[in-house]
Amino acid sequence: MASALSPPRLPKPKAALPSHYYESFLEKKGPCDRDYKKFWAGLQGCTLYFYNSNRDSQHVEKLDLAAFVKLTDETPWGGSRDPGTHFSLVLRNQEIKFKVESLESREMWKGFILTVVELRVPSNLTLLPGHLYMMAEALAKEEARRALEVPSCFLKVSRLEAQLLLERYPECGNLLLRPSGDGTGGVSVTTRQTLNGILVVRHYKVKREGAKYVIDVEEPFSCASLDAVVNYFVSHTKKALVPFLPDEDYEKVLGPAPPSGGPKQLPPLPMAPVLSQDTLTPLPDQDENYVIPIEDPPAANYVNGDVPSPSRPVVVKPKRLAKVQGKPPKLPKPPTVPKPEPKGLNGGLAKKLAVNSAQAFFPSTGLAGLTAELEEKLQRRRALEHSVGHAGDQ
Repeated sequence: MASALSPPRLPKPKAALPSHYYESFLEKKGPCDRDYKKFWAGLQGCTLYFYNSNRDSQHVEKLDLAAFVKLTDETPWGGSRDPGTHFSLVLRNQEIKFKVESLESREMWKGFILTVVELRVPSNLTLLPGHLYMMAEALAKEEARRALEVPSCFLKVSRLEAQLLLERYPECGNLLLRPSGDGTGGVSVTTRQTLNGILVVRHYKVKREGAKYVIDVEEPFSCASLDAVVNYFVSHTKKALVPFLPDEDYEKVLGPAPPSGGPKQLPPLPMAPVLSQDTLTPLPDQDENYVIPIEDPPAANYVNGDVPSPSRPVVVKPKRLAKVQGKPPKLPKPPTVPKPEPKGLNGGLAKKLAVNSAQAFFPSTGLAGLTAELEEKLQRRRALEHSVGHAGDQ
């Protein structure tokens, strides 16, 4: 009797290695590390991934370049035979030191990092034409990727929530994208800057026209993606505007996630000390910043602009009466004559002005009744003066 044949064993499929714009060995030293540690590193998008070896498909660490500040060449402590193999990556919240195998590798890493961060091929590095061509290809891939990606500074918050976020967490940035409130599918940009020592919050409208985003400024500017919108504001303010980057702990910034279908709640506003003008970061010349904000609706022009405050009591000073011997006789109440309407105004507008004037002096119903009582007493007093004057003439 023949035994059943067991199926042949198939080799397990190997995980595909990730694709990177550039990759090579890189020694890394973070703020909490005592010494350098060697990794196989790869740059994809705006993220640096670190692997234990070049055969691994799963990274063990990563760095987000959205908080990029600058790259600097590093001279090792105590000197070195080859100081050109060290450089530092300065982010908004930390600084990481790197060591590479050669000067060419250092320039390559710096070039690719600057290409994806600034969306342009750098021209101030020691690079060969072939290296520049590789970076141009990476630039085209990054631009295509960003056209389909929402920037990290885009948050689904309201206009008021955006202002509060920029006020509470200035260390996270001062430029934020949010959905437009007019329901047209566009977006709005909220910024918070210090201009001449005064904190100014501005809102810009970005219209959606097909696949383009048009920034509503004095000269409308068309962008191919939301990321290009962010770059427009950053570049035209000489990097005075910084995209808002939430902390890694998202709930620390926006509070705990709301239940499904419920609105997003903001944490209570902390009491922060008022910063003096000396502690504010200097900004570039604002005359060169031609970004025009969306105009806020004009303030209402009130007719009674010079009316005194309602909180200040109105005291009616009666005229001094002449001394009369004996008790004056009671006179009949004079008829109330309606006041003539001012010239140049129709009846409806004159009535509105009279009502507004009364409401400005006496906003409550009880005080309005007090006005009528004072007016009636004043008319009686005038009638009494008039009768006393006639008695004196006789």
